[in-house]
Amino acid sequence: MEFSLLNDEPVTESDADLLGVGRAAGELARLLHGSRTSTPFTLAVDAGWGMGKSSLMRLVEAELQRQRDTETVWYNAWTSTGADALEGLIKSVLMRFDRRVLRRALHRLTEQRTLITAARAAITVAAAPLGVAGLVDRLWKELSVDATSRNAMRDALRELATEWAESATYVPRRLLVVFVDDLDRCSEETVLAVCEAVKVYLDVPGLAFVVGCDRSALGPSGLLRDLSPAGSAFMEKIFQTSYRLPAPGPADVEVYVRRCAHRSGLHELLDNDLVKLIAERSARNPRRIKRLINGFGLEYSLNPVWARFAPKAVVRTLLLQHIYADFYRTLIASDRNHPDAAREFLDYRRAHRVLSRPSVPPDPEDWRVTVSCVSEHGLTAPLRDEPEEWGPLLARLEEYLPTGFPALQRDQNFVTLLQELMALDGANELLSLLQHGVASVTGAYPGEDRLALGEESPSPSTAYTGAHVLWVDDNPNNISFHVELLESLGVRVWLALDNEEAERVLASTRVDLLLSDIGRGQDGDAGFVALRHWRDSGRYRGPAVFYTARITPNRVEQSNELGAQITRSSTELTRMIHALLPAALDARAAD
Repeated sequence: MEFSLLNDEPVTESDADLLGVGRAAGELARLLHGSRTSTPFTLAVDAGWGMGKSSLMRLVEAELQRQRDTETVWYNAWTSTGADALEGLIKSVLMRFDRRVLRRALHRLTEQRTLITAARAAITVAAAPLGVAGLVDRLWKELSVDATSRNAMRDALRELATEWAESATYVPRRLLVVFVDDLDRCSEETVLAVCEAVKVYLDVPGLAFVVGCDRSALGPSGLLRDLSPAGSAFMEKIFQTSYRLPAPGPADVEVYVRRCAHRSGLHELLDNDLVKLIAERSARNPRRIKRLINGFGLEYSLNPVWARFAPKAVVRTLLLQHIYADFYRTLIASDRNHPDAAREFLDYRRAHRVLSRPSVPPDPEDWRVTVSCVSEHGLTAPLRDEPEEWGPLLARLEEYLPTGFPALQRDQNFVTLLQELMALDGANELLSLLQHGVASVTGAYPGEDRLALGEESPSPSTAYTGAHVLWVDDNPNNISFHVELLESLGVRVWLALDNEEAERVLASTRVDLLLSDIGRGQDGDAGFVALRHWRDSGRYRGPAVFYTARITPNRVEQSNELGAQITRSSTELTRMIHALLPAALDARAAD
């Protein structure tokens, strides 16, 4: 079996159209071309992340390029930042105009300036062997030289575009279709700059815009939630019409999964049941399906451990990893007091079923599991003859469970997926290997966090020389990477395995930041107890962060009471450190 990765690039040719959007692309291309006398207008291709917007737009572009009277421009808004997007988009459009049209436009602009300046500019234009790029740069310079000429930009662009579109060679008119992709991934400033270019300056005859975006992300509750009423009204005028890309039906998704499996060389490993599982659990999202197929292939190709397990175990593990990432973090985390998050969740689900229905006599096995689940979390077991106490007890139990459990128990897809995984032969062995980092090469944990941590690192000019950080953790192997990063930034890191070692450091050193685990040995609250003691005794009053694999509402509450922060993410931990250390160093310098 020879495996090959599937790329995530948009489809550009019909033979690569695994999802079958070619028909819609053809119809949209015909609509755009047939509406060229109605320009200007803007069409939104509306869909969520990974649903095929870019592929559809690329196929529309390919269809339009067959028309002799149509030009296209592809502009990825995500490659621009802020106000640069205005210049970038306008220049991209100008680059598609004929050189002679650009020269005449440049002459017209220079003629409007003072006689001497215009003469010099005209000589420069006539003498210089400018290509299209040079002419576009000169045009932009003339158009944006000051506020007065900027106000005339729309008129100049209208005249230029009209001359280009209504060339006598083309009847009734030429068409320039501008494809703007990834607008919903941009900052508010970039979104507004692109929309300003489209509506204020390039809303001219001959131009049509096709904008790929998730319109809900650009709405009042999305990226632009802070816009003024006037700004919101302006955004409403951008799109004249929208095409909502429909989600593929169940049968179409299964066909897509099979086609992806064939292209990657994995079709022999994915039987009908696994194809259906991937189709159902991927939210019918093409990009997510490709990532699952790639992850499956990488696991089977690179990690010999997976040879001990059936393909359905790999697929279900990857589905948990990709779709329920927070739970997967908890699942593979090492927590001595709660080593089996899968069993803990399934037991909690049965306890929830019992305690949330006091009027329904519980099944004997459900009752046994409920009593055990409640007792394991340090709470008094429920009594059968006191059903009025079951509801409050359930609320207290959820204070000691990972924060996502209550929502997940309502997600039947998740429950079924986890039950199926745990019912497989060798499930406990698999979970043990995952916790020890043996059975995963493609996963986001800890690799993705570590990559993000590196990306979050400050530049060499942002160093913390002279800072002292005390890190308390009885398993220093868990934090070695973070310690090395801090030391590379000039931080003196003091490692302590227990409270006694930590107190020796606090007695002899001014600590700027305290980082700590929470559970040590059999004491699930050791970190909280220690910080509370140091706060009360005055030994340490500075900033503190708890870095732990397990976050529960109770732990969040205790952290807040101690004036500390809590996280399980390396990326978030890095942001916290970068936010807290500068202030601590300033306080040190002020003393």
